[in-house]
Amino acid sequence: MDTTQNETPKQYHQPVMLAECLEALNIKPDGVYIDATFGGGGHSRAILAQLGEKGRLLAFDQDLDAQRNVPLDKRLIFVADNFENFKTHVRLHKLGLVDGILADLGVSSHQLDVPNRGFSFRFDAPLDMRMDTTQEQTAQNIVNTYTEAELKYIFRAYGEIDNAHKVAHHICIARLNAPIITTKDLQNATQSCFGKEKENKFFAKLFQALRIEINDELRVLQNFLEQTPAALKTDGRLVMMSYHSLEDRLTKNFMRSGNLDGEMEKDFFGNEIKPFKLIKTRLEASPEEQLQNPRSRSARLRVAQKI
Repeated sequence: MDTTQNETPKQYHQPVMLAECLEALNIKPDGVYIDATFGGGGHSRAILAQLGEKGRLLAFDQDLDAQRNVPLDKRLIFVADNFENFKTHVRLHKLGLVDGILADLGVSSHQLDVPNRGFSFRFDAPLDMRMDTTQEQTAQNIVNTYTEAELKYIFRAYGEIDNAHKVAHHICIARLNAPIITTKDLQNATQSCFGKEKENKFFAKLFQALRIEINDELRVLQNFLEQTPAALKTDGRLVMMSYHSLEDRLTKNFMRSGNLDGEMEKDFFGNEIKPFKLIKTRLEASPEEQLQNPRSRSARLRVAQKI
């Protein structure tokens, strides 16, 4: 039974570090802002509450389920597209340079809690994991068609799994007998691969790796970050919230140096060439929020200001 139609926006996705994000954006009533990951709309609604009549908010989400949460507000422009294309839509809507950009990366509570989306190992469901449900490739395709070497690479690179070779090998052996169709099929195929890790932690890494691969998440994030300096006004804020080390490392490097490698460039006189100054280097949810919303425990917030 599909219960998603009965969800409230808060049930769809409870915004993490909401007050901290709003403070970091330093919202001006007549400013122009981007919510790159709309989800349940919690961050967007809070931004709108601080905007005046002339303020504008451009929000993105490629997950069609998120559209049910869009409020009727003339100051809000919702775009059903991947946030890596945000600059194109800024130009299309003639918004000029923007005052702030917020991106809450990762998956929403809704995506994790709806079994048939296949994001979570808590349910026995089809292996899907698509954020954009209109695309053809699913996680099921990956585990059944990738070579052992390709599987090993994504498990090590995107899941940081130590025995990635063993995991890939077990999947390839299992699919010789029958295709791996569901989340439980995948768990059964890799049941003996935990090593020294706890079962839940291992499966979290495994599912993360597949999700990143199927949605091309790191390339999208890289492309998005590289567009932000040219899109922001001077003193505009870039506010990024990540949930695992791969996202956080890219964000940290880019905010610090203006490039994805984190290597500081200097001009002829030895002055650092960088588009941002750091406002918050790494902020975590309060103990109270972590207790109330366990999914906030892994969140890391970084804030930079355009120079």
